[in-house]
Amino acid sequence: MADQNSSYVVLARKYRPESFETFIGQEAMVQTLKNAFEANRIAHAFMLTGVRGVGKTTTARILARALNFEDDNGQRPNLELAEEGKHCRAIIESRHVDVVEMDAASHTGIDDIREIIDSVRYGPVSAPYKVFIIDEVHMLSKAAFNGLLKTLEEPPPYVKFIFATTEIRKVPVTILSRCQRFDLRRVESGTLNTYLSGILEQEGIAFQPDALQMIIRAGEGSVRDSLSLLDQAIAHAGGEIGTETVKQMLGLADRALILDLFETLMRGDMADALEQMRHQYDAGADPQTIISDLATVTHLVTRLKVVPSATDDPALTPDEKQRGREMAQKLSVKVLSRAWQILNKGIAEINHSHDALQAAEMVLIRLGYASDLPSPDELIKKIQSNPQAAAAPQHSGGGGGEAPRAMANGGGINAIGQKAPMASREQSPLRAMATNPDPTPAAVQEPKLEVKSYEELIQLAGENRELVLKHSLEAHASPVSFANGRIELALTDEADHTFVPLLSAKLREWTNQTWMVSVAREKAEDTIAAQRQRARDARQKKAEQIPEVKAVLDAFPGAKLVNIRSLIDEDQPEDWLDIELDNEEGDQ
Repeated sequence: MADQNSSYVVLARKYRPESFETFIGQEAMVQTLKNAFEANRIAHAFMLTGVRGVGKTTTARILARALNFEDDNGQRPNLELAEEGKHCRAIIESRHVDVVEMDAASHTGIDDIREIIDSVRYGPVSAPYKVFIIDEVHMLSKAAFNGLLKTLEEPPPYVKFIFATTEIRKVPVTILSRCQRFDLRRVESGTLNTYLSGILEQEGIAFQPDALQMIIRAGEGSVRDSLSLLDQAIAHAGGEIGTETVKQMLGLADRALILDLFETLMRGDMADALEQMRHQYDAGADPQTIISDLATVTHLVTRLKVVPSATDDPALTPDEKQRGREMAQKLSVKVLSRAWQILNKGIAEINHSHDALQAAEMVLIRLGYASDLPSPDELIKKIQSNPQAAAAPQHSGGGGGEAPRAMANGGGINAIGQKAPMASREQSPLRAMATNPDPTPAAVQEPKLEVKSYEELIQLAGENRELVLKHSLEAHASPVSFANGRIELALTDEADHTFVPLLSAKLREWTNQTWMVSVAREKAEDTIAAQRQRARDARQKKAEQIPEVKAVLDAFPGAKLVNIRSLIDEDQPEDWLDIELDNEEGDQ
């Protein structure tokens, strides 16, 4: 029994193609190679690129076998590999002396490339060509790439190079320009479905079509990933591969439940949405997977809205086609685009969160409550049509929908066009303004507060954390005249004049009325900061005249008074002052 277990070969290796007849998903590349072989226009170097598991290494081995094909009729490059040639089996099993496979991830240096350059000078031992297969070639160092350039440009006629990489952008253009490049694409779901179904039939394993479709989605177009997941599903099921088994294995939520959750969010029923989320989590669904599936549904609905013929995709279930088409008719592209942005940002937040479930629930809440916010162009139209309403602050309520339509109808209309439950909504001031179109103008225009003096203006800037503006008012300006709604300032030579329009805008924001701020011709001489500095200088001189302080300064040549703190009122005797001294050596 132990021998049987140890000799087991995983599906990805057991069903690895040995010829292009059984190779799937890369028809364009195969056709190009067939034409090149038939016309005897075979390149001396090939660059194979694509995501993981689409057949780069497999293609390299099949190419090496085709280049070195030899049968009873002699040596001839040939892509018709239905029958094995003299060198085929050794090449397939990676043990042929003239086919050298090197992993660039573990052989990155110039010394490894020197070995290849040295061996290039000698012809093949038994095969027609000496073939060098370098996997993950982008891992080579800069020196290694440079060392390979000359040999790659003008190799001997009996040498062929085949490179494979998942990071084509990291390969220098000097290398790419010397190779014939093939981009291997992700394998389509329909092709993968037929391929995996055939494998399961050969293995004698029953399966449910929906379960196989889940595996294909999780494989993301990678044949190797799909086969590895299929291998895991066979072991996990112990018999027939069912949808529930695959859901448990992958931590997926039911596709129908995801559609239900998406529709609930667009309806604005947050209590029900959170309950559905918790139910899926308790059933074993991963929170991040749920949010990712919601993003997938958002993309599906958007695609169906823009391209209605997308319902012909065989990868879609009947439920996805029908319900997706219905939601695409009800939802606008603006609402769907906003949902997509929120969900994608939420996926990143879940990755860095201490609690994935909490983060996922916050994403759902944000999505539900943000779905009735107006888009920028809708907000502009609303302001133009009702400028008084725009003066009120916005607080988004729950539910979905296009906000202008909801406000025009008096609130409660969600993204999907249904009445949202009012218990889960907070009526925003904008919505209340829309339902009561006759607000009192005086109430809207009533000033928030009054600024009666220049000192109050400086204090107001500080309270609102406008520190740059506060510093400019103190150090680079002085008032020439100050009245309600009008200020004339004198500025210093160092003043930045850009703070003047900023001051006017901030005063309007703080007081809810227009202020005119002008600049006088004369220069500011007596700013608030200058007055404070004169007061500090006078106080310091006064402190230096105190006999005790004078004695200390005389006793420590070079010492200076750096701080004075009054412990009681300033009109009290000076011996109540707390004084710090600093000498030239920095001691206090």
